[in-house]
Amino acid sequence: MLAPSEKLDGISGAALQMQRELQWFKEVESIVPPLFKDLINSDGKKASELFSQQHADLVTEGEKWMKEIATSSSFVAALIVTIMFAAAFTIPGGNNDKGAPIFLDDTLFMVFIISDSISLFSATTSVLMFLGILTSVYAENKFLTRLPTKLIIGLSALFISIAAMMIAFCAALAVLLKESSTKVVMIPIILLACVPVTLFALLQFPLLVNIFISTYGPGIFNRNVQRLY
Repeated sequence: MLAPSEKLDGISGAALQMQRELQWFKEVESIVPPLFKDLINSDGKKASELFSQQHADLVTEGEKWMKEIATSSSFVAALIVTIMFAAAFTIPGGNNDKGAPIFLDDTLFMVFIISDSISLFSATTSVLMFLGILTSVYAENKFLTRLPTKLIIGLSALFISIAAMMIAFCAALAVLLKESSTKVVMIPIILLACVPVTLFALLQFPLLVNIFISTYGPGIFNRNVQRLY
């Protein structure tokens, strides 16, 4: 049967609520005699059939919740891909007559290139993961590990891409201003660049941690349970 609302309200997101219900079902299934799987109730339904019937609405809500997160996050990731791809060919300082970057031997320039590449690759990975979520088959058993794992990878890659993008921005700014008399403005700008990363961490990191713990953390019955057979 579907858990009472007061039990589910403490879990963020319909998909994680469905995951918790599946975990309970699997835990109970593991400790009862195998014969119980095929027993029917007074309505002629097996336990798995009754579970599917009771949780049909929660599956629909979980699908909607995951698709909303994937849609909004993939838009941000796609925007980062566009920006970082363009930044790779509009490098700070420009090129010399031979086409080589002017600041090629500068350490800060290499920081810019590496950060730009990491941001681009991470954002692309994030887009692909969120695309996988949008095109997934939302069968109830997929909410146990498959869909949450995709969401974990997508959100983690998005966080890395945002952080690397800010590092690339700061490195490019440092390359351009390090010989200038206005280089004093680099410090407040670098501090401001930390704001988006911090905000994303505060808003999305708790959700990421909850998904990871609920998917790969200790089971619901994290103690020795006496089996019934």
